[in-house]
Amino acid sequence: MDKSKRALPKPTPETAHFWEGTKSKQLLLQSCSSCYHTYFPPRPFCPACGSKDVKIQIASGKATLDSYVINHRNHPAFEGPYSIAIVKLEEGPQMMTNIVDCPQTPEALQLDMPLTVKYEELSEDITLPLFSPVGANDE
Repeated sequence: MDKSKRALPKPTPETAHFWEGTKSKQLLLQSCSSCYHTYFPPRPFCPACGSKDVKIQIASGKATLDSYVINHRNHPAFEGPYSIAIVKLEEGPQMMTNIVDCPQTPEALQLDMPLTVKYEELSEDITLPLFSPVGANDE
């Protein structure tokens, strides 16, 4: 992947803690202190009950593959094909990401397969959480 050609997210006051966490190789989620709902993406209130009494928690980094599409179209920042996926985090929320360290084929990308977070530094401010199959980096 050509890091210089990938569009980078722009941290906001609501998401700054998330991006600080990924720089430190921590996946940070928010959890409501009123109804105990854990959610993503970050926001200043609970999407389940509306409470502003929320706290930040460190996620396990474990997930399963919920859905994906394999993109075969050319993109300046990616060598194709590449997957655009939705993973279900162990804590409950879903997250859009890319699956890496495995062939980008339907045979390799099995729904419900166990995944683990992997971090890719793209700039001084942005480190992306990507996911790879459990055991893919156990060499």
